[in-house]
Amino acid sequence: MLPQSPPAPLSYQGSTRRVGVEIEFAGLPPQGTAELVHNLFGGEISVVSPHRFKVEGTRWGTFVIELDTQYAHPDAKLLEEVPRKESEWERQRHQMRVDFHNRTRQLIGDVVTGLVPTEIVCPPVPWDELGELDALFTALYSQGAKGTDASLLYGFGLHLNPEVASLDVADILRQLRAYLLMAEWLRREIDIDITREVLPHANPFPKPYALKVLAPDYAPDLDGLIADYIELNPTRNRELDLYPLFAFLRPDYPHELFHDKLVKARPTFHYRLPNAQLSQLGWGAVVEWNRWVEVERLAADNEALTKQAATYVTYHTRPRLIRWVGKLRDWIREARTPS
Repeated sequence: MLPQSPPAPLSYQGSTRRVGVEIEFAGLPPQGTAELVHNLFGGEISVVSPHRFKVEGTRWGTFVIELDTQYAHPDAKLLEEVPRKESEWERQRHQMRVDFHNRTRQLIGDVVTGLVPTEIVCPPVPWDELGELDALFTALYSQGAKGTDASLLYGFGLHLNPEVASLDVADILRQLRAYLLMAEWLRREIDIDITREVLPHANPFPKPYALKVLAPDYAPDLDGLIADYIELNPTRNRELDLYPLFAFLRPDYPHELFHDKLVKARPTFHYRLPNAQLSQLGWGAVVEWNRWVEVERLAADNEALTKQAATYVTYHTRPRLIRWVGKLRDWIREARTPS
C-alpha cells in the first residue's frame, strides 16, 4: 500500500510535510527494540538509561525507544541539580542522592517491564516515505511484539503527528472541523479496541464543543480558538490533541497545560486514535495516514465542509425524541431493503 498524497503536500515552510509516528506494544523490551531499529535503519545505539535508548544518525534522524512510564527513567531535573554548597561533603552527598535515584528508577523499570508498554518515538518522516517506515511494524511482530488486539489489557495505540501545511488560524480551524465531522467514521474504520474505549487516552470531543466549532458563525482568532478548546477540553486525552500545536503557536499562553513537560510544542496535529494492530497483515503507518488524509480532503473542500457542518448542527440541536424517531425510521427502512 502506498501513502496517499494530502491536498497540501508541502509544509508551511515549503518542504515535503513530515509525519511523526509513535507506537506502543508489549513483548519486546527497549534494548531489543533498539537493536531491531538499528538493524533496519542503521545509525548508532545510544544508552540514555537502562530503560531508555536512542538510535541516532538514521536517514530520518533519531529514534527514541523507552518504557512508557516516567517512573522508569531518571528525573532530568534532579540530575541537573548542583550541590548546594561548594564542599567535598556536599558533593558526595549529592552524588549519593543521584546514585540512589538512578538505582531506584532502574529497579522500577525492571519490575514493570512486561506490564507497561515499550514505546518507539520515530523521527519525523516525509509523508511519501512512510511506506519504508512500515518495515518496522512487520519486524516488530516477527520478533514477538504484541499490539492492542493481543490482550484485553493492552490499550496500546499508534499516534501520528502530521506536520501542518499552514499556521493560519482559519486553516487550522478547517482541519479541526473536518476531524469533528469524520471522527465517528474514523472510529468505525479503525474499529477502536474496547480497552482503548474504556481508557481515557483518546477520548472523543464533547458534543457541546463540536457544536460550538461547527456553528456557521464560529470564526475566532488564535487566542479565542485556544480559550474555547481549553474550556471544554482541559485535558491532553483527546483523540486529536491540539495542545502541542497551540503550545508551538503561543508558547507564552497563560495556562498550566502549556507548561506541562508532557506537552511537546511542535507544528503538528497530535492524532491519538489508531490502535496498534501489529498482528494485522499489511497494517502500519501508511494505513492510518491514508485514513487521516480523508480528513484533510474534507477540510480542503469548503463547500462539502460547510454543508456537512450545517447538517451536523441541525441534527444534533433537534429535540432528542425527533432524533430517535428519525433513527427508528432509518432502521425500519434498512430492515425492509432486500439484501
